[in-house]
Parts: sequence; C-alpha cells; structure tokens
Amino acid sequence: MQKHADRSQARRRQQPNHQCILGSVVILLAAIAALVLFITNPPPIERARMLTYSPSQIHESRLKHANTGRVYPVRAAFVILVRNSELHDLRATVRQLEDQFNKRHHYPYVFLNNEPFTEEFKQAMEWATTGDCHFGLVPYEHWSMPPWVDRGRARRAMSMMADKVPYGGSESYRKMCRFESGFFFRHPLLDDFDYYWRVEPGVEFTCAIPYDPFKYMADHNKLYAFTISLIEFPITVRTLWQTTTAFRATYPGYIAPNNTLDWVTAPGGSYNLCHFWSNFEIASLHFFRSPAYTAYFDYLDRAGGFFLERWGDAPVHSLAVSMLLNKEQVHYFDNIGYLHRPFQNCPTDPDYNDMHCFCNPNRSAIFNPDSCTNAWLAL
Repeated sequence: MQKHADRSQARRRQQPNHQCILGSVVILLAAIAALVLFITNPPPIERARMLTYSPSQIHESRLKHANTGRVYPVRAAFVILVRNSELHDLRATVRQLEDQFNKRHHYPYVFLNNEPFTEEFKQAMEWATTGDCHFGLVPYEHWSMPPWVDRGRARRAMSMMADKVPYGGSESYRKMCRFESGFFFRHPLLDDFDYYWRVEPGVEFTCAIPYDPFKYMADHNKLYAFTISLIEFPITVRTLWQTTTAFRATYPGYIAPNNTLDWVTAPGGSYNLCHFWSNFEIASLHFFRSPAYTAYFDYLDRAGGFFLERWGDAPVHSLAVSMLLNKEQVHYFDNIGYLHRPFQNCPTDPDYNDMHCFCNPNRSAIFNPDSCTNAWLAL
C-alpha cells in the first residue's frame, strides 16, 4: 500500500499544473499585447510634457476692462487655431477683422494651439483686439493619431500622397483636420458660446461688414454659413463617401427631411467632391455638439480615414451639413469680402462693392470653374 501511495504522489508531481500553465499563458499574451500597443502607439513626449505645463499655459483669459458688464446680442466668439510662429500673419488678419467689423462689436477671441502660447503672442493679440482674449492648449488626445489606426499603413499612405496633393505627406496636417472635424467645439474655452466664427492666420477681410453676422445667424435660425465652396482632391477622400453612405444607412433618423445631399451627389450617385471651404465658416456650436454630428464624427474617426487617407475637415463639415441640416438652416454670405489665397469671395453687387469693399468682383471664386456655389444657389 505504501508503495502504491508513493507512486501516486510521484505521478501527481510529474503531472503539469494546468492553472500555472494557464496563468503563464495569460501573462505572456498580456505582455505581447502591451508590446504591440507600445510599438503601434508609442507614448509620445507630448504626453509627458503636459504634466509640466502651468495652469496659465493650459488656458488663460485676458479680459479687457472696457468689456466689463458688456451684453452681447449673441454668445459668440472668433475661434483661431494658430501656432506661435504665425503671430505676424495673424496680427495682420486680426487688425483687419477689427477694422472691418469687430471694433464696433467687441466679440471675444479664443486662440487654440497644440503648444503653449508665448507671452509675446498673448501680448500681441491683446493689443490687436478689442474683445477679450482666451488662450487654450489643445489636449493631447485631441491632437494625436488614435490607437486603433494602423501607424504603418498610415505612414505608407502619407508617403504615397506626399508629392500628389498639398500636405499629402504631413501627419501634423492630418491631426489638424481631425481636430477641426471633431474636437474644437469640445474645448472648455468654448463652453460659454453658442456660435463661432473660424479665422485663420493670413486671411484678409476685403469689405467693411456693416451688420452683425452672428446676430443674423441667430435671428434667422441659420446653423451654418460659408463664403467659398470648391472641389476636393479625389485622392484625399477615396472612401469618405462610402463611409458616409454607411453612416446614413446605420442612422437614418439623423438625416434632415429637407437636406441638401443633392448638392454633394454626382449623377451616378457618387460623391461629386463639392465642399464648403471651412477656413471661413460661421456656425452654431450646438450643431457640432449635437448627437447627430458627434455620431457622424465618431463613425468617421473609427474608420481611420483622417490618417489612412487625408480626410479634411472641409468635406467632413460639408457632408455633415448636407445630410444633417435642412437647406433653410444654411446660409451663403455673398456680401462678406474674404480672401484666402488663391481664392476669394468678393461681393458682385456694384453698389455694395463700391461702398464697402476693395476687392475685384470679377476675381470672386463664384466664377471659378471649380466653384460649387452656383450649384448651391440653384438648389
């Protein structure tokens, strides 16, 4: 009996411990997964640097005494994504915007940057503006390649596109497009505003604006407005239309009954590449914050096209507006003179142009064969 017991114990010692093996496998798989995540989405230096920023580098408001107690007809602001190196271009733009419009209205400015603003930049904007100035840092997660995007595939796409379209090889440009498509309106500095006017460094405002576009938007229930529309580069949006079509099939309840999808649809049912040039847009922040728009952006973001192709915020905004808003909620500001080289919008009404503008109406983008504005007006 003792010999039998000894043999049984020996066999048990020789048999593998299945719990130990399973635990080892789990640990090994977790290690492999962590290694893959590290390789495909390495923690960049920006994530660590965020911990070293002071509160004033993350966001700072510089308020003007003259605006204390001022009541604005609309809770609105100019929103400007800008680098410190673009200070002089932006200062010229802001001075012109003040002269043509804001010195009579004093709307505030929100400046956003993926790097902390310098004191030189902040002081220059304080001096150039009549509105209060708010300076904010873009969070890392809003200015990055999300972990579900295949970085190797994205790098190959950028390399292939580098010499074919503007910014084709730029990762930073793609981060900007993703930010302007789905995150700018989530920045806490915009929480107190209902409308925004996008401004970019180096643009010109070539006409005096004798009325308040923000108030016009609010009074007439307009949720999106533009000045220029153009044709997109096909290579940058190869799968954007089919992804949008899939979204429409998944969320039919979000599609507006009097939508303008005809404006962006070619005769055969494909995307005709028309889009509003979003470097100028005045829009409702409630629209961008809506469940419909955020669901659309999230759907696109998961598809990865911002990095695997080069989906721009202009076609993304335009397709969203075309399917999620009714036509009467969209406005063309034909009387705002706006120049973003090489294209411009210049009022064609002779009396208005003579009285308020210094642009040549014959050079307005509406006469360009790549413009989609006449097709919009014909809807």
